[in-house]
This record gives sequence, structure tokens and C-alpha cells, in this order.
Amino acid sequence: MEIVLVGLNHRTAPVEVRERVSYTAEQASRAATELRSRGILEETLVLSTCNRSEVYGVPPETSHESAAGLSSFLSEFHKVQPDILSVSLYHHYDRHAVRHLFRVSAGLDSMMLGEAEILGQVREAYKFAYEQGATGPVLNRMFQAALEVGKRVRSETELGTRPMSVASAGVKLAERIFGKLGQRTALVLGAGTISEQVMLQLRDRGIGQLLLMNRSMERAEKLATEFHGTAVPWGEWGDALRSPDVIVSSVAAAEPILDHATLEQAMAARGNRALFIMDLGLPRNIEPAAAEIYNVYLYNLDDLGSIVQQSRAMRENEIPRAETIVDEHVGKFLSWQASVELVGLVDELRARLQHERTAFIRERMETVKHLSAHDRQQMELLMGELLEKLLLEPAERLRGEKVLRRKIQNVEALRDLFLSNREKQ
Repeated sequence: MEIVLVGLNHRTAPVEVRERVSYTAEQASRAATELRSRGILEETLVLSTCNRSEVYGVPPETSHESAAGLSSFLSEFHKVQPDILSVSLYHHYDRHAVRHLFRVSAGLDSMMLGEAEILGQVREAYKFAYEQGATGPVLNRMFQAALEVGKRVRSETELGTRPMSVASAGVKLAERIFGKLGQRTALVLGAGTISEQVMLQLRDRGIGQLLLMNRSMERAEKLATEFHGTAVPWGEWGDALRSPDVIVSSVAAAEPILDHATLEQAMAARGNRALFIMDLGLPRNIEPAAAEIYNVYLYNLDDLGSIVQQSRAMRENEIPRAETIVDEHVGKFLSWQASVELVGLVDELRARLQHERTAFIRERMETVKHLSAHDRQQMELLMGELLEKLLLEPAERLRGEKVLRRKIQNVEALRDLFLSNREKQ
């Protein structure tokens, strides 16, 4: 029941690396299937967001032994050279992997402390992996607990009452350039969760006109109606890029949907009127070279750092309260994990003792030949009852006393002590 986590995030890898190892839903499903079919992991869950790509798993052997194979798999799967990927990867095991996930779900490990999106992203990743049959009892329990942690942190701390999101950070950047947005037009590309949050932020800040472009016109029209905007046809860039002052893009695409040449033509048609572009896609939706065009202000996910730092100062006082909730649930999960492993250990110990009892009686049968067959049978039964009595009370206490389970930190040490067949050195 060991746990391994291998991943990278905004702290360990720039956006240029993160976008190379991000996962679509199809890739996440395929990676989970391959990891299990190759025997690298028995349970698997891929968490891929704008700021992180992480693989959580339960290995067939020890967690430390599986990490190298998992790292090699990620390099092969994403076709990224190992020397490029290795400097960005982190490896967490068991307790540390559990704590890392709980901090992620709480918004404590995000670029924007307490961000609103991450809890929903963890929930969707778990739901997807569960429906694909990639998870099992350990990851199910672990991610259900992570969702509980996230909900508690948001309801019991100020991180939840004043959430900072990618959407709000990006809109604040737009206000730095244009001031009030009441006379401005915004074009939102994509109709996913982040796009909805951007549209909500723009509407709440009084955007003058809101345009929405999505591959599915039906979806675009539905959201446009909800946010009092206008849906425009996908890909008609000549018309779509003339009017907006703000463009926000969050589209799932392997290649940029707007390149340097398209934006350069659009700027000429606009008379080089200022254009703010917020690229929230991963991989990036806007060709980075577009930032070189005069009066184009292009920001990607990593460019949000300055606003993050301003917001973080107000939130740092809430970190200890959130960490306390995280630690409480880490303890609960480890207690559950220990209880499952300890019950298994008791069952293994019972089988071992019964085997030893049978062997002991067989070896000493010569010394009790004077006993009748009935007497020998009764002696075996009495020895069996004695073993059960010796095991019964500890087993019941392990099932019923949480404090006792928490005290036993290393089940493997007990297994080695009582069940190992290794000869003494």
C-alpha cells in the first residue's frame, strides 16, 4: 500500500517545459493504462492543470523503486529528453505524497495562494480516473480525503472567502493597462471552466462588450446568453480581432491558435490600437513571438507572478490554519492506511503461527505416542485456541482504537520482525 508521486509544477519548471508534459483527457487515460499494463503502477491518477502535471500511483513493489521507472516512462511518453525533464521533476513518497496532494487541493501549492480552480480540477481528475477504472482503494480514499481538505480550507479560512484565481489575476492585469473596462470590448476564446470564470470576472468589472468564440457554436451561444455577451464564429480572425481591446484564450490545442502573422495583420487593420492578450492555455494558445508586435501586451501563465505576490501578502496569515487542516487529514489517512495494513499483518501472522504449530506438533509426534489419537487431536485444538486468544485481543484493538493505530508508524518493520524468513547474519 505504498504511494508514489512524480510530477512538476510552476516552481520547478517554466511554461516551456510544462506545456510539453501536459495531458489531454485521452493522454491521461492512455498513460494510466500503459503504466498499469507495464506493471509500473497498480493504481494510477494523472492530475494535469495549467501549473502542474503529476502522476499519483500505488506501485506493486516499494514506492522508491518505482519512481525511476515512472520518471523514465514520463520522458518516453511525452518525448522529452530525460536530462531536460529530470531537473524539473519532484518525487514524493507515502506520507509526503499524501501531504503534497492535500496541500494542492487546499490551494497552498498554487501559483496564486488559495486559487479557486484547483479543487474543481482535482475533483475532475479523480472522477475521470475513477470512471476509467484506473484507481483503487488507496487512491480512492486519498483523493476523497483531498477533496474534503479543500472544502474545509475554503469554508473555514480566509483563503476560501477571498479566493484568488487565474481569471481575477488576468483581469487585474487588463485594468492596469486600460483602467476601467466599461468602454472596452473583450473576446474570450474557449468555453471551459476557466473561460467561464474569466467571463464572470469581466462582467463583474463592467466590461462594455463581451464576445465569445468556441469551436462549438452551440456552446458559445449558450454561454454568451448566460453572460449577456455575443457568440462569434470560430476562426474568422479577420473580423473577430478588429474590435476587442482584451483577448483571453483558454483552449485545449496542441499548437498555437493565433500566430505572429495573424496578429500582425490584425494590428495593422486596427491601426495598431493597443491589444491586451492573456494566454491561459497549456500548451500555449498564442505564439510567443506575438509579444514582439508593437502595442501587443501578451501575458502567459508565468507572467502572473507579480499580482500573485501582491495578493499573497494578504493571505499568508491564513496559511497556518490551512496547514493545520491538512495535517489533521494526513493523520486520518495514515491511520486508515495503517489499520488496513495492520489487519492484513494480523492475518498473515495467524497463518504463519498456524503453520508453525502444525510443524511443531509433527516434529514432536514421537514424544507423545503414548497419547491416543483423540488426545493428540485435543492437544492440537487447544494449541490453536491459545494462538487465536493471543491474536484476538490485539486484532480487536487495532480495529477499534485509532490512537493505537496512529502509534504504529512502520507496519513493514513489524512484518520484517515477525514474518521474515531471512537468516540471521
